[in-house]
Amino acid sequence: MQATVIKSTGSNYTVTLASGATVNAKIKGSFRIKEIKSTNPIAVGDVVTILNSGEGEYVITDIEIRKNYIIRKSINLSRQTHIIASNIDHALLVVTLAMPRTSTGFIDRFLVTAEAYQIPTTLVFNKVDLYGDEGLETLNYYINLYAKIGYKSIKTSTITGEGMSEIEQIVSSGNTLLSGHSGVGKSTLLNLLDDNFKIKTGIISEAHSKGKHTTTFAEMHKTKFGGFVIDTPGIKELGLVDIDKDELHKYFPEFRELSELCKFNNCTHINEPNCAVINEYEKDGNNLLRYPSYIGIYEQLASDK
Repeated sequence: MQATVIKSTGSNYTVTLASGATVNAKIKGSFRIKEIKSTNPIAVGDVVTILNSGEGEYVITDIEIRKNYIIRKSINLSRQTHIIASNIDHALLVVTLAMPRTSTGFIDRFLVTAEAYQIPTTLVFNKVDLYGDEGLETLNYYINLYAKIGYKSIKTSTITGEGMSEIEQIVSSGNTLLSGHSGVGKSTLLNLLDDNFKIKTGIISEAHSKGKHTTTFAEMHKTKFGGFVIDTPGIKELGLVDIDKDELHKYFPEFRELSELCKFNNCTHINEPNCAVINEYEKDGNNLLRYPSYIGIYEQLASDK
């Protein structure tokens, strides 16, 4: 029978059946030898086939083709990658400009990954109640920057409740991934979103302004208003996977129309002559504010080879 993986704790999985019942399942040994490069052959969101072993235990015997997934380089050097979650209808990237501050480099890397796997993404700027005048000015700058590209942003506060209705609207249908650094407030947002959730929350280290991991494993939760939300462990760094440096420009939406005006069809917008992207950036950098970020990611991909 088919089931959906809602929790992964390494070798054990919690799956939901079509009936709504939840059971525990283990992975069949053959999964380990199917040339799977990721540290986790099964991820939250996967649709799998399970069999009752006859002793009250369920075994995962097969996995359906994934619609998409979010993947990153694994910190485990024995494998290459780690799949954060799969079969995602929408992603919410929770970021902050205070305690801890999220860099635009991290945001752009996540957006590149989401573009590569065709996952619509909304930026959630959390903890806006902590921002002073300067912080609000910076916040509006970021929101306008990403709005020009086509990314929606939501301003949220778990203190005032700002933005929660907008998040509920997104989460109410399909599978929504919640991601971001540790300490940005993902778990607190979820607990406020649905009072049935009792997700453990942590504190921010004052010495380093960094969050501590409170969510250890990815887990999918059904909300009381419909839809599912996938809570994930905080990501310290997001190493890009399976993205060729010469294909990187395809995942920067603001380059697409300009790319058609470049002299070369395979222009990478790095140092080619008559590159429309470079020309536009040199003419008015305000029109392509993410170009330096693109260069940084391109150079990192080149050095990884």
